[in-house]
Amino acid sequence: MEPLQIAIDGPVASGKSTVAARLAQRLQCAFLDTGALYRAVAWLALERGAVPDDEPGVLALLDRETPSIVAPGPAGRAVIVAGGRELGSELFTTEVSRAVSPLAAMAGVRERLVPAQRAFAYKRSVVMAGRDIGTVILPDATAKFFLTAGLEARVDRRLRELEARGVSVDRERLRAQIERRDARDSEREASPLAKAPDAIVIDTTAMTLDEVVDELERRVRGARAPGMRQ
Repeated sequence: MEPLQIAIDGPVASGKSTVAARLAQRLQCAFLDTGALYRAVAWLALERGAVPDDEPGVLALLDRETPSIVAPGPAGRAVIVAGGRELGSELFTTEVSRAVSPLAAMAGVRERLVPAQRAFAYKRSVVMAGRDIGTVILPDATAKFFLTAGLEARVDRRLRELEARGVSVDRERLRAQIERRDARDSEREASPLAKAPDAIVIDTTAMTLDEVVDELERRVRGARAPGMRQ
């Protein structure tokens, strides 16, 4: 049987990374949050003194050292390595969050990171979350999902996430940041946020995490079962 490959895309704070991690555990697949790879580039740029919105400078940095994805670690989660170390909580600081948006929109950065993402999925069962998984990274995925949620629900989720990490953020400022990120992700020239034509749209606004994971698992298992259709 071919590897089970699941693509989960969606806008910021739609729940895709959390859902993908939980789904990967249920399906016993590896898990990669591709956003973490872009965050690693932002972290590396800040560490090396590069200006995050200076594309030539960032690309020159990546020519010298590029974050890598190593074999799945605990719970099947991919491990991101940059600057000679495994990265974890460093990827979610306020400074990295502020720097990652312009970096992720750079065509050169995306071109350099696509091969590593595809290589991680090669001959491996994987659940991958991001913004261009179904359209660019895994166009032949077993199943594709596009998660959405209302703006206010996404603001609430991101607030809770940040508060859990001890980060205090003004709600209105966060709301404006998410709106700007939505616009930038959808309008960028390189791999814009878009639903793959064959992706299943799941509106998670009024759903619990378990309800979303249950729905995706049901659809994946249905797609794989002989004689069954989604």
